[in-house]
Amino acid sequence: MRWKFNSSVYKRMSSKELTDALDRGEESPGWFLVSVKSMNSIGQDNENPSWKLSLPHVCVATITSFLFGYHIGVVNEPLESISVDLGFAGNTLAEGLVVSMCLGGALVGCLFSGSIADGIGRCRAFQLSALPMIIGASLSASATSLEVMLLGRFLVGTGMGIGPPVASLYVTEVSPSYLRGTYGSFIQIATCLGLLGALLIGIPVKEVTGWWRVCFWVSAAPASLLALLMEFCAESPQWLYKCGRVGEAEAVFERLLGASHVKTAVAELSRTERADEGESIKYSELFYGRHFRVVFIGTTLFALQQLSGINAVFYFSSTVFKSAGVPSNLANICVGLANLSGSIVAMLLMDKLGRKVLLLGSFLGMAAAMGLQASAASFYHLGSGSLYLSVGGMLLFVLAFSLGAGPVPGLLLPEIFPNKIRAKAMALCMSVHWVVNFFVGLLFLPLLEKLGAQLLYSIFASFCLIAAIFVRRNVMETKGKTLQEIEISLLSSE
Repeated sequence: MRWKFNSSVYKRMSSKELTDALDRGEESPGWFLVSVKSMNSIGQDNENPSWKLSLPHVCVATITSFLFGYHIGVVNEPLESISVDLGFAGNTLAEGLVVSMCLGGALVGCLFSGSIADGIGRCRAFQLSALPMIIGASLSASATSLEVMLLGRFLVGTGMGIGPPVASLYVTEVSPSYLRGTYGSFIQIATCLGLLGALLIGIPVKEVTGWWRVCFWVSAAPASLLALLMEFCAESPQWLYKCGRVGEAEAVFERLLGASHVKTAVAELSRTERADEGESIKYSELFYGRHFRVVFIGTTLFALQQLSGINAVFYFSSTVFKSAGVPSNLANICVGLANLSGSIVAMLLMDKLGRKVLLLGSFLGMAAAMGLQASAASFYHLGSGSLYLSVGGMLLFVLAFSLGAGPVPGLLLPEIFPNKIRAKAMALCMSVHWVVNFFVGLLFLPLLEKLGAQLLYSIFASFCLIAAIFVRRNVMETKGKTLQEIEISLLSSE
């Protein structure tokens, strides 16, 4: 990869100095001049692109995040009924497989998501991800054996593996820079709505025989809607330009940003592509050289996110609350509302406090909340007091997660990845996410039985503290910066 700029210039000149030089009419180094002009326009409402133009496209893309959340939570409440009807009641390994099989499928889908997104475009990738989710949901809904259920869950997982990485790419690429943090938070909010929807739809499962089948049938509707609406959405202008379809990229920019912003956007993109010229990158090249640092940060963030135990809470909250004597329906709805509330707050703060502050505070809050969970488990013999502490700790844990550890990684990583490696690097990071997610979902119940709640929750709390230290030392702030300025900052620090 050949970078056509003098890195020493960027190390000497801050963005403020570059801006001053621009105001004096002096020459600025290469293609970064356009990024400075773009940064100068941020905060001037009369020059910013209208949020109304890009919002519908972002909302359609987040349907895949809704499905992601829905399928994470869909087996939570019905798991006991499913195990009874399909003949594996009491088999914790089989129950874990029902939860985790879609995560194994997601790993398979995720491994190919980068190549798919670069090969056929973002919109067609969304439509492709919807197909196995429709077929898999139908198989799970009509299953009469454990094997068919697992096959359906695996197919759903392949769609889940393709969709979320593409959603992060697409939202980053079609959003105006001054709204990128806010729009990126929509992904987490949609995931929360999916989780909450799954919890609400699962409420009648104990009163209505076979209701768990309805829970799976329902998920086919938003998947079909995603495939249909993507026909009317704008393709990523970055992808179109990379494919040599410059005229179409200009038309899309006009559709997303307005006619007055097309020339600036195309000029900035042109300079970025000239900096990225060369042969397409291979997956193996992500593990060494100039790209290793950002890829290491991305994969580690997603691994620590899952090792915090968050998805174990979503998967098995019904089981945990039941053992604590708390009505599962009420507890699960509270979990969903806590998740949604925190995500909305994060959306409002993302472009004000910044990504790093939210991420650091989130992991510290999660560690404290999981500590409350461990304390409640050790004082379980005290009765109602420990029950309130257990429920409160779990709700605080979910709230803290949704304030930063949930929404920030999916937004931060497309920002710090250079355009040339963005799709493949996101696919790799999400693959790590799914691998760790799979084993957490598979092993949570067996470990809970063998280690006990106190030790297991203490382990999760330790991972949260490790994550906070990692964020403090390695993650850069991207608030208010264009994608090009972020790329320059990372290269200059090497």
